[in-house]
Amino acid sequence: MSILLPLFPLDVVLLPGTPLPLHIFEPRYKEMISECLNRKKPFGVVRAKEEGVAEIGCTAEIVTVARKYPDGRMDIVTQGHERFEIMNLNQERSFLQAEVLYLQEEFAQVVKLHGEIMTLAGAEPEGASEIERSQISFHLVGALPLDLDFKQTLLGMKSEAERVQAVISYFEAILPNLRRAVHVRQRAGGNGHGH
Repeated sequence: MSILLPLFPLDVVLLPGTPLPLHIFEPRYKEMISECLNRKKPFGVVRAKEEGVAEIGCTAEIVTVARKYPDGRMDIVTQGHERFEIMNLNQERSFLQAEVLYLQEEFAQVVKLHGEIMTLAGAEPEGASEIERSQISFHLVGALPLDLDFKQTLLGMKSEAERVQAVISYFEAILPNLRRAVHVRQRAGGNGHGH
């Protein structure tokens, strides 16, 4: 069950950690922001484009309500928090909502899988802090002797989110064979008495 994230399409690109003051005046957004405040939930800021909205957005946490007006308008200060990719748009409410995939979780997952591959290969896994997040897919794949077709496909992908997904799938596909190979090697490297 995916939780729908309310979306606020704006002519801005919100980045994680960046403040964004907003004046809320449209009825649908007054409704949306009131709900977010009541539930202490973030909303998603996505860049509005002529043909719809951008696929990648950033959640906005409401830091403070600077001012409330008698007619329900309000001035709020938000801060960018987590990047997400829109999977499906939902138009059942007066405001846009979406099923989203948070890119942070994938970062942790792909680093964990890479760490396991490095360990199985007898190399030292890297800490997540050492890795540049914006180029994570290239960084993790570059160090490994992987299939050239896969590397070429990765090079051609437009978004990092897409690349990280591909790397996760690829790592998950090769890990069982790697684990088996290492297990067999460990058993074969016994003391010659079959123990």
